[in-house]
Amino acid sequence: MSKNKKPLILVVNDDGITAPGIKALIEVAEKIGEVVVVAPDSPQSGMGHAITLGKPLRLKENKLFEPIKAYECSGTPVDCVKIAVDKVLKRKPDLCISGVNHGSNSSINVIYSGTMSAAVEAALEGIPSIGFSLLDFSWEADFSHAKEYIEKIITQVLINGLAEDTLLNVNIPAKTEESLKGMKICRQAYAKWQEEFDERKDPHGRPYYWLTGKFVNKDKGEDTDEYALANNFVSVVPVKFDLTAHQGINHINQHWDFD
Repeated sequence: MSKNKKPLILVVNDDGITAPGIKALIEVAEKIGEVVVVAPDSPQSGMGHAITLGKPLRLKENKLFEPIKAYECSGTPVDCVKIAVDKVLKRKPDLCISGVNHGSNSSINVIYSGTMSAAVEAALEGIPSIGFSLLDFSWEADFSHAKEYIEKIITQVLINGLAEDTLLNVNIPAKTEESLKGMKICRQAYAKWQEEFDERKDPHGRPYYWLTGKFVNKDKGEDTDEYALANNFVSVVPVKFDLTAHQGINHINQHWDFD
């Protein structure tokens, strides 16, 4: 990042361009750099790293955040990053920030999250990237307490950078009467969704299904994102997109018989 030029910040999300969370993120980012927004034209939660292959993408300018340049895309969060880099931006951005997501992306949720997948896609392009989420699914969620931490984290990444092939997954507790206690650099908790499908009948007697379930934290460690959030800290988890299980390589080399 040039000391004489404002950083170029790409803002994306998965809740759609009209979501209050992206507005909150833009309000912080515009104090720091030149902002360009490319976001889905409709909610895309839970899309993970999906991309659009079987139909064309549509991209059009949206005046919602004027004078900030903003575009709505008919595709997924990952599509938004790809088309922003290839068609919208005149140079590689100094930072990509995704969110602020309405709802948690801690622990295993990072796998399913469109918010985090957009940040991962930017990281794959060599762009320092951060995904931000607030533990409040409400469309009327209060982001005011989160902005201070969002600004601090963005500033630190722009000044000091990130480790190679690494991005950040940041989760922020919902607004309460108690002030946030600060930030914790964490590991991802070992947790999962205990799921089932609720079977129902339509008016013609045909079955259909709603996915239901509950989140189960199996990790009692005090160095995890789930522990930090439960104790009113902002959790910051460095994430790698290399999914290689290196201990798995060692196990196979030690125990498998190749002869």
